[in-house]
Amino acid sequence: MKLKTWFLETRPSFLLLPVVLAFLGTAIAWYDGAVHLGYAFLACLGLLLCHISVNVLNEYFDYKSGIDLETKKTPFSGGSGILPARLLNPRHVLWFGVISLLLAAPIGIYFVVTVGWLLLPVILIGAICIGLYTPFLTRLGWPEWAPGLGLGTLPILGFYFIQTASYTFPALVAAIPSGILVHNLLLLNEFPDAEADRKAGRKTLPITMGKMRASILYSVFTSIVYLWIIGTVVAGLMPVFSLIALLTLPIAVRAIQGAIKYREKIEQLIPAMRDNVLVVLLTQVLLGIGYILSVVL
Repeated sequence: MKLKTWFLETRPSFLLLPVVLAFLGTAIAWYDGAVHLGYAFLACLGLLLCHISVNVLNEYFDYKSGIDLETKKTPFSGGSGILPARLLNPRHVLWFGVISLLLAAPIGIYFVVTVGWLLLPVILIGAICIGLYTPFLTRLGWPEWAPGLGLGTLPILGFYFIQTASYTFPALVAAIPSGILVHNLLLLNEFPDAEADRKAGRKTLPITMGKMRASILYSVFTSIVYLWIIGTVVAGLMPVFSLIALLTLPIAVRAIQGAIKYREKIEQLIPAMRDNVLVVLLTQVLLGIGYILSVVL
C-alpha cells in the first residue's frame, strides 16, 4: 500500500508528457538523419525523473503553503490529495522530489561529456525552471512560461541534440509548439486553484489578468500553435506531413469554448481541461508521426 502511495505521489497520469516529448524530439532527429534509440531511452528516463521532481516538489510546496488544503480537487488540478490526507510525511516527500532531480543529474552529465558541452545550457536552464517554479517563479506574475520552456521546448531541443550533436533552426522551429502547449497545460489547470493561489501569494495568469482575459490568452496561444504549424510547413521549415497535427483542431476548439464559457463552476471547466490535455499530448504525437512519415514515405 505504501509503495502505491509513493507511486501516486508522482502523479503518474502527468508522466505521459515526457514520453511524448522524447518521441517527438527523436522523430525530429530521425528526420534529419540521426537517431540513437539507446540515447533516447536514457534521456527519457532523465526527463521522467525531472518531471517526477517537479510534480512532487509542487505537491510539497502547495501543502506547506496551505494551497492544497483549500483547493477543490479535479482530475487535472488540486494535487494528489496525499499530503492533506497525511498518507506520507511532508519531509519525506520533499526529499523524494530532491532525490529525483539529483538522480537525473548523472544522466545529463553523461550526455554533456559524450555528446557535447552545448547541451549544458539546455540542462541548466531546464533545471532552473524546475527548481524555482513553485517556490519563486509563481510569485512573479507570469510563471507559466517556465514549464513551457523547461518541460516543453528545451526537452525537444535536448533530445534532438543528443542524437545529432547539433542544433538547427528548423529543430528550434519544431520545438516551439511544444513550449506553447505545455504553457497552456499549466494555464488552464490553474483556473480552479486561482483563489487558493491568491491567498498563498501566487501570481499566476488567471490571478494577474483575471480568468476572462486569461481564457482569451489561452485561446490565442492555442490558435498560434496551429497557425505556427501551417506557416512553418508553407515556409519549408517543417515537413508537409506535420499538418497531420491539425487533426486535433476540433478538440482544441472545444477546449477554447469551455475556457471562455467558464464561470467559476469547476464542473463546467473539467471537460475543457480534459480536452486541453488531449490537445497537448496528441498534437505532439501527431507531429512526431508526421516527421516519421516524412522519412519512411
